[in-house]
Amino acid sequence: MSIAAPSNPKEITLRGIILGILITLVFTAAQVYLGLKVGLTFATSIPAAVISMALLSAFKDATIQENNIVQTIASAAGTLASVIFVLPGLIMIGWWEKVPFWPVFGACAVGGVLGVMYTMPLRRALVSQSDLPYPEGVAAAEVLKVGMASRSGAEEGKAGLWAVIWGSLASAAYAAGGAIKFMAAEMSIYFRTGSGATGIGSSSSLALIGAGHLMGITVGIAMLAGLIIAWGIMVPLMTSLTPAAAGMDASAHALSIWSKEVRMMGAGVIGLAAIVTLAGLAKPIYSGLKSAMETARKAKLEGATLDRTEQDLPIFIVGLITLISMVPAGWLLASFLDGTTIASLSVPLVAVGIAYILIAGMFAAAVCGYMAGLIGSSNSPVSGIAILTILGAALSVGMVGRSILGPNTAQALIAFALFVTTVVLAVAVIGNDNLQDLKTGQLVDATPWKQQVGLLIGVVAGSCVVPPVLELLNHANGFAGAANLHAISDQPLAAPQALLISTLANGVIGGNLQWNLLGYGALVGLLLVLINFALKKASNDQYSLPPLGVGLAIYLPSAVITPVVIGAITGYLFERAMARKTGGETAKRLGVLVMSGFIVGESLFNVALAGLIVLSGKGEPLAIANSLSESNTMLIALIVGSALVWGLYRWSARQGEQIGA
Repeated sequence: MSIAAPSNPKEITLRGIILGILITLVFTAAQVYLGLKVGLTFATSIPAAVISMALLSAFKDATIQENNIVQTIASAAGTLASVIFVLPGLIMIGWWEKVPFWPVFGACAVGGVLGVMYTMPLRRALVSQSDLPYPEGVAAAEVLKVGMASRSGAEEGKAGLWAVIWGSLASAAYAAGGAIKFMAAEMSIYFRTGSGATGIGSSSSLALIGAGHLMGITVGIAMLAGLIIAWGIMVPLMTSLTPAAAGMDASAHALSIWSKEVRMMGAGVIGLAAIVTLAGLAKPIYSGLKSAMETARKAKLEGATLDRTEQDLPIFIVGLITLISMVPAGWLLASFLDGTTIASLSVPLVAVGIAYILIAGMFAAAVCGYMAGLIGSSNSPVSGIAILTILGAALSVGMVGRSILGPNTAQALIAFALFVTTVVLAVAVIGNDNLQDLKTGQLVDATPWKQQVGLLIGVVAGSCVVPPVLELLNHANGFAGAANLHAISDQPLAAPQALLISTLANGVIGGNLQWNLLGYGALVGLLLVLINFALKKASNDQYSLPPLGVGLAIYLPSAVITPVVIGAITGYLFERAMARKTGGETAKRLGVLVMSGFIVGESLFNVALAGLIVLSGKGEPLAIANSLSESNTMLIALIVGSALVWGLYRWSARQGEQIGA
């Protein structure tokens, strides 16, 4: 096959790789914390692109393609950190006390490499020849084009960097106010409803406000519906059917029923919604794979000349890397079983694990890649993929280990299923990210194979960061539902996704899963699917109510969901206000960057706080004694948070007006 000699812009450079790795390290640490606290992550492509443009603007020979490689490397952070939706489960079940570096690094790296390999053949079908919208990929390309195009673009690039900086500083300062105890960490109210109880809570978190803005109004409304279903219907109803114990206040009564019963129903909603979503994708994914194979066959037969912007890594290299990856994958799984109560079953378990990673990983990568094109990386139902993956892994592993099942054996089988799921989830989320990045690359005339190399670099860099940050947070805070033998603080991180995944694995292998509650949740999920279908049809796809968003709001604590909903609504109102103003589009982009800064600043502050907890040996090293009442600290948190959000939205509007003038 002959390849033309097209123009060859500066693309992969040493400075770009170094900058991409540095941004990856920062964003991965932030994402690990955010995922453990609230069970959500965010796409890092746009803030990475802005930071890259602002810093590389010092070099006159910097190109848009070079900036694209930087954001491609850094985007691995926003996705690879999703493995913490599973990994803390190994601590929760008592398998690990500390997070080991090499097994976690290996699971992330092997899964990430496979995620790139599996989705590479899908590029033509799902990117080049597809009309999928790729909202985040298109947005990142627009940011790169604007930043490189003109003087006003350069001005916007600098303003964008300041937007990230101001947002980061504001959220870090706000989080510090909670750490020193001048502001409440949570604002909540609980009350009796006859013989039952309910309430609502909201974390004092600018990061969650930012996450809501980035998710958008559709997901925000879905989560609001979930809050109403959980705390307006389910909790009052079920607390009235289960009387409170003597001396139990409204708060304890409501939270007890939510955590034991309503939450499992939320898991049922998520599971059903995920299955329906994936079933709906079966036909387009099959068509996409068929088209990709047909295109590759045609190119080979006809000896077609490929333009630079159509050159992927050769398919034989993709296949070779995939096969070679099975060697470290097998070694990882065998090492994980070494010395355990199920070591005698190592050969069949490793064989099942490898087969599951190959087959389930390929399916999950294709599905996640398609969903990235459909609804964006941030909105992809990774939770649903993780739930289905652990159920499949637990059933497969449980069948192999059934002959020697016992208390210690069950724990080992659960741990092995969780570890296999970690690798498959890494495959899925990097596959999701790869196609999103390739869409950005298509729009800025990038070379696909160079982007794929860039993403592999980001995978390795991110894999180096996840284990130490996870162990730091484990040592400082620990995780809800774990023994936390070495944790210093008495305020464990919720790690809600990992708690759900480990509970499901334990239930499937241990035979004590609350199928009735999951079934009730699935019925609610089915009703939501029907409502969403009817709403989309009646509005000609203009409106929707994503069932996965509703399910997440039932499953996650109200303290997490409430600020996300507030962020989605305030973001919608801000963007609507900017729609007809001079420089409105610029102001909207700056608003997105401020919100990204909110997430980065608070998350990095809390990672640093975890380091301080470990160094000082104190659970609350920054706390200062004061005479403020709980209601006063809540009021201060509300006023300061509102002022910061309003002030930075106002700053974005003014900057947009000045740049657009």
